[in-house]
Amino acid sequence: MPSALARVQSAAQRMVSLAPGRVDHVPAFRIAIGLAIPMVVLLLTDRVDWAMYVGFGAFTGIYSKYEPTRLRFRRQSLAGAMLTVCVTIGAALAQLGESMSPLAESWTALLVGAVIAGLSATFVLARGLKPGGAIFPLFAVAAVAAAPPAAPVWVAFLIAGSCASLCVGLGLLGHWAGERHPGADAHPAMETWTRAQLGAEFGRFALAAAIAGVLGLASGLPFPYWAQIAAIAPLAAPGRTLQIERGLHRVIGTTLGVVTTAFLLSFPAEPWQLVVWVVVLQFIAELYVMRNYAFALLFITPLALLMVQLAHPQPVGPTLEARVVETAIGVVVGIAMVVAAALWDRRSARRNAAVEG
Repeated sequence: MPSALARVQSAAQRMVSLAPGRVDHVPAFRIAIGLAIPMVVLLLTDRVDWAMYVGFGAFTGIYSKYEPTRLRFRRQSLAGAMLTVCVTIGAALAQLGESMSPLAESWTALLVGAVIAGLSATFVLARGLKPGGAIFPLFAVAAVAAAPPAAPVWVAFLIAGSCASLCVGLGLLGHWAGERHPGADAHPAMETWTRAQLGAEFGRFALAAAIAGVLGLASGLPFPYWAQIAAIAPLAAPGRTLQIERGLHRVIGTTLGVVTTAFLLSFPAEPWQLVVWVVVLQFIAELYVMRNYAFALLFITPLALLMVQLAHPQPVGPTLEARVVETAIGVVVGIAMVVAAALWDRRSARRNAAVEG
């Protein structure tokens, strides 16, 4: 067994090193195009306030990289439907919030977000979607719900659904553009999960999102859903060691990404310039997200913040401060969940050994 020092050194090395590259530029370009086309349409029609509906629908393209064409079509269709539903729920919450007190609106969004985190993580696991977890569905619901209504609910549904459909169509072209690897034509065996396993998946994602959301709301900072997202981010990694590493990556990468965002927002920018940055950041993030998560967050963080800023401008300083603090709160919750689960499993194993002995 490796020593504790060796494990720490290995974790530190993974944090600063890049995994071997593949043809990452092909899916990165496809995903960026799926975002760029509808964003340009928003610019031409002067509807940049709909940017979040477009952005979350376009996240469909992130799913099912390098998979066989038919499998990618099926899984991206499922992911697109999931994200479209999440955007629609977020838009409905934003409309409902107009008739509620700020506190009631925050609690409603928090609880709905926690349930969505559990449901979407369970759906993703059951259907074999990659990337796993519930970051994108929760982000879609929470961010749209936190912004003032920019359009009727049915418009949000149509925009997100149209962008998702575009990305599914681009995904069909990925094979011919070279988005494949040896073995990509082999159909992987579909994993089966018991009700207990699916229930556990729902429970840990929903509970982490709920606890982090409550703490984020108690902090008094404006975006408690960032704590929810940070809390569930580590849970999607395979194995508890990697989950803890993913949490640490999240804090470090987000902090450095906030510095990048501060630079990009340090000078006046027109909407079209922000759109260009969003598309470029999406491309770069997809180049590195599978090679080094912390490094990719240098680009993922400003991508998320600029997309929200396009649709719902906020004071830059407080927004960036809230991003760092809420992320730290969420990561602490996520890592605590991982450690608690490990201790519970160890205790259960000892109890079972005692019974059998």
